[in-house]
Amino acid sequence: MRHGIALFLFLWMTSASAATAQPLDGKVESILNRIDDLYRGDASQGALTMTVSTEHWKRTLQLEFYNKGKDQSLIRILSPKKEKGTATLRVKKDMWNYLPKVKRVIKVPVTMMGGAWMGSHFTNDDLVKQSRMADDFTYQLTFEGKRAGREVKEVTCIAREDAAVVWGKVVVEVLAKDSMPVAIRYYDEDLELIRTMEFGEFKTFGGRYIPALMKIVPKDKPGEYTEVRYDKLDFDAVIPDAIFSRRRLER
Repeated sequence: MRHGIALFLFLWMTSASAATAQPLDGKVESILNRIDDLYRGDASQGALTMTVSTEHWKRTLQLEFYNKGKDQSLIRILSPKKEKGTATLRVKKDMWNYLPKVKRVIKVPVTMMGGAWMGSHFTNDDLVKQSRMADDFTYQLTFEGKRAGREVKEVTCIAREDAAVVWGKVVVEVLAKDSMPVAIRYYDEDLELIRTMEFGEFKTFGGRYIPALMKIVPKDKPGEYTEVRYDKLDFDAVIPDAIFSRRRLER
């Protein structure tokens, strides 16, 4: 299971059980819970811009999304025109894609879960899996001080032997004053760095102060990245269950 923050932190992390503010008392567990709950709400909807840059091409997508609880998510491409209407539905661990050009709904098979989602540096698996750092990793504070002119804390998380996660190690760096994320680095089972998630452009959405910009950078592809910028985000949306159906997926 991939750790939810990687995706999280993308679209589906805005859907989960109701999040209560974690006490910023300096304890390591509260820092990890703060990160895991940063984007979560009972139901949410909004719009975002995703830019994917690779060695050979660059493209920008405008998307709308709806989330409810931990298990229901719908995302639809609004532009560019070539991909408008393409949509992804997630219900629990199942995922379907709708391709408007051929008017077909295709279930994403288990064998394709490691494939790139919409050509980005996120995988289909990232969009489905969820976990919590404080539950699936052992952790300790490994740095506290000034970096790049700002006071930060660094927490190193090592995967528990019985945890269903693919990451061997996750290193979380946050601002010391409010535990807002600066960067998260993901390592494989051999403790080799695989990718880094960077955060910025802090803004207030629906009374919640969060990073509006997230950028994932793969270690093995210098210069490539996927950048997600939230344009609108409502944490108190009223969303009927009917939205998360294959019939609505095709509309």
